[in-house]
Amino acid sequence: MMNEDSGSASTSSSGGGVKKFFLRLSQTYQSTLDRSTPHTRMRWVFAGVLLGLFVLRIFIYQGWYIVCYALGIYHLNLFIAFLTPKIDPEFDPYAVEDEDDDGPNLPTHSNEEFRPFIRRLPEFKFWLSVTKSTAIGLFCTFFDFFNVPVFWPILVMYFITLFCITMKRQIKHMIKYKYLPFTRNKPRYQRVNQTAGAPNTVGGGNSK
Repeated sequence: MMNEDSGSASTSSSGGGVKKFFLRLSQTYQSTLDRSTPHTRMRWVFAGVLLGLFVLRIFIYQGWYIVCYALGIYHLNLFIAFLTPKIDPEFDPYAVEDEDDDGPNLPTHSNEEFRPFIRRLPEFKFWLSVTKSTAIGLFCTFFDFFNVPVFWPILVMYFITLFCITMKRQIKHMIKYKYLPFTRNKPRYQRVNQTAGAPNTVGGGNSK
């Protein structure tokens, strides 16, 4: 009985140690992501370097074209989600449509409400998905199991065709609903009395 109790106690202690290890690892991972959030340029430089290593390995060893094609399709889907608004204007119940227009317009006057562009896929999640998928693709290139022989020019032509069709549809959607996937800070408008008072102060100084 004592041996059984000691064995169960050791098993539970080892299980608790493994659980604490993975909990600490997840906390470290999350804190690293939180610290990297404001450093947008450095994050994308890291993702670019990782993607460059992947492409360089594909080019040097002349293989894993299926992995490269799958990674390109996934990155294209992420990019489209990054350019797409979170709420599609076509199905937006709060969108105000004009009689002579095909869709809702963005604010064009200073007295209208400022509506920033909200993406379906935020920038940070876009970067994180690109970095994770590139790391997984780079990891797959170390195994010959994923190196399926294929005629790569067909994959290139198919990817270019798919890219052109997808971007054409996205640009048409942007033109139809008059939005840009890049938003600036809230515009600041100068008051009329300030602009009118400026010449008076200058004129008063000259008169003295």
